[in-house]
Amino acid sequence: MADSTADLETFRQETRAWLDANCPPEMREPVRDEEDVFWGGRNARFKSDAQRQWFEASVAKGYTVPSWPKEYGGAGLSPAEAKVLREEMARIGARPPLSSFGIWMLGPALLHFGTEEQKRHYLNQIARGEIRWCQGYSEPGSGSDLVSLQTYGEDAGDHWVVNGQKIWTSYADQADWIFCLVRTDKTNKYQGITFMLFDMASEGVSTKPILLISGNSPFCETFFDNVKVPKDQFVGEVNRGWDVAKYLLGHEREMISGAGGGDRTAAIGAALTRAAGKHGDTLDPVLRAELAQFDVDALAYACMGEKFLDEAKVGKAHPAQPNMMKYAGTELNKRRHELFMAAGGSRALEWDSEATGGGKTARGWLRTKANSIEGGTSEVMLNVIAKRILDLPGA
Repeated sequence: MADSTADLETFRQETRAWLDANCPPEMREPVRDEEDVFWGGRNARFKSDAQRQWFEASVAKGYTVPSWPKEYGGAGLSPAEAKVLREEMARIGARPPLSSFGIWMLGPALLHFGTEEQKRHYLNQIARGEIRWCQGYSEPGSGSDLVSLQTYGEDAGDHWVVNGQKIWTSYADQADWIFCLVRTDKTNKYQGITFMLFDMASEGVSTKPILLISGNSPFCETFFDNVKVPKDQFVGEVNRGWDVAKYLLGHEREMISGAGGGDRTAAIGAALTRAAGKHGDTLDPVLRAELAQFDVDALAYACMGEKFLDEAKVGKAHPAQPNMMKYAGTELNKRRHELFMAAGGSRALEWDSEATGGGKTARGWLRTKANSIEGGTSEVMLNVIAKRILDLPGA
């Protein structure tokens, strides 16, 4: 690992050369649609040879999960090296070679709570894009009060029999496996939940897409009808799954907030001004001021993220920092799309034409309305910040 200034500069030059040789030009263009994102999984299909090339090169290098140890499919990079890699990928606009809930959420939980056998088995499959995961958390009536969940796993000797329902399960209809919170003790609200892993192809598992106002259906209802789950397919301890769930939620909130190099908080003022100029329009001066303010806030948010990452490296991170990132990032993203709509004028309201990418601006704006709900509502995030960071008294 390279952590001195000289070593990091050498690593940067090596990384730049590797990216130049292995990231095709097509993989440096902005993502235009869902097919531009490669999720992996047993039914995965590559959109293009360039997408395949970029993915396979990254897997071989360990760059789908660069910070994970090499024995688990990663590159074993230090935090400083991983930061350099993020910066160099951002410099050329490189797309992530693999998008995965396994990388963003389950992987960190397995690294922290999993057995050595689980780590070697599941993490390598995640790193190679062989399993596409979904998350079984929320239930009808158990959203913000997640510990009230009622999906129940009955002990049947060598397996559990799981019955219940989950909701807002992102891409459940396309996932191979699910990491799922299941109640295994009805007498203890917090210490009666087990964090299970099971195949979505198991008998008794079914899904139903939920149509959103954006016209898309990434979310699903997921039903379990006498699903048999082998007794060894759980993470952590039986009835202590809430410990795993809370740890994972921190990583989910970082992912939703856009931390780690996503484009949610990218500067937009100059880009929208240039776009307006191409169409012969002059942006309203008030709108220009709002764009400038957004760009300042986006840069401040990025600095906050870097500060939190540095504090995490030295063990000084506050456990509620992901709540701050989630709240600030999602509210910022909603503002971002409001500005897209304002800058687009009546054209941004168009819904179906090829010229607007099938109403990409309007659909994206509508989709962001869920950002402040999914992964914990903004109101819940503010309550956590008030109690755990500001030490304010409860109501």
